Amino acid sequence: MLLEAVLTGAVRGGTAILFATLGETIVERSGGIYLGTEGSMLSGALTAYVVGIETGNPWLGVVAGMLAGALLALVHAAVVLWRGANMIATGLTVTFLAIGLTALFGQDYVGQGVNAIESWPVPGLSELPFFGRVLFDHDPLTYLSFLTGPVLWLVFFRTRSGLLLRSAGERPNVLHTYGVSPGRVRLLALAAGGALAGLGGAQLSTAFALNWSENMTQGRGYVAVALVIFAGWNPLGAVGGAYLFSGAVALQLQLQARGWEVNRYLLEAFPYLLVVAVLAVFSKRRALSAPEDLSNVFEHQSS
Repeated sequence: MLLEAVLTGAVRGGTAILFATLGETIVERSGGIYLGTEGSMLSGALTAYVVGIETGNPWLGVVAGMLAGALLALVHAAVVLWRGANMIATGLTVTFLAIGLTALFGQDYVGQGVNAIESWPVPGLSELPFFGRVLFDHDPLTYLSFLTGPVLWLVFFRTRSGLLLRSAGERPNVLHTYGVSPGRVRLLALAAGGALAGLGGAQLSTAFALNWSENMTQGRGYVAVALVIFAGWNPLGAVGGAYLFSGAVALQLQLQARGWEVNRYLLEAFPYLLVVAVLAVFSKRRALSAPEDLSNVFEHQSS
């Protein structure tokens, strides 16, 4: 059934993008922007893959992937927060750094077997017609992603930590008044955002694609940055955005597999065209939801 196959692919393939989108949401809520999300995903993907192979434990690989994603984000933070470098240019630069390093160190692992994170069908629920395969026959990281968006929403809007994070993005001067450094909050936000992007990359290589190939994220990190706008900087909206994009990817794969006579390159471009169309429709409306201090990022970079 086409619909069931597309929705299953949307959930399974959307996990990596969802983690990255949620990570970027944390960063932007703090008043920054991290265009190195793509690089953190790549770093997490390779590190998880390699550590999983070398140790025989894919869960150690997942932890290592998160640390690799966070480390790259901290490199970005050091250059931006401590040296005052251009935030947008630095994000792109660390991504290019990650592309080069992962291509160099990953070349010996192309085509090697992976210690995969296997699917865990939920007893009983996975046998349900239609919804069983769509929602309850996935890897544990996908189940974790179901919880991450709602938990982050609660953190953002129901905890003191979330209030400090949002204050750094809205009124950083107020934080100074209460003796809290906005720079420290943004540093922690970048580390958390990089770790989540690394987790997305780890899921991509060890639970979804089950392989490593050069530049295997194929722009998913950049899509994640764009989806934050679609989501209105809300973790719950990020869930819908991630599944919308991955659903479009799943649809084009299913249409190709079923032999539809549509130009292959047009089908491959379809998910990205969809993101552009969605941003064109929603960006102006969503702009009102943006953290107030986020606009200073672009004003500062252009000055």
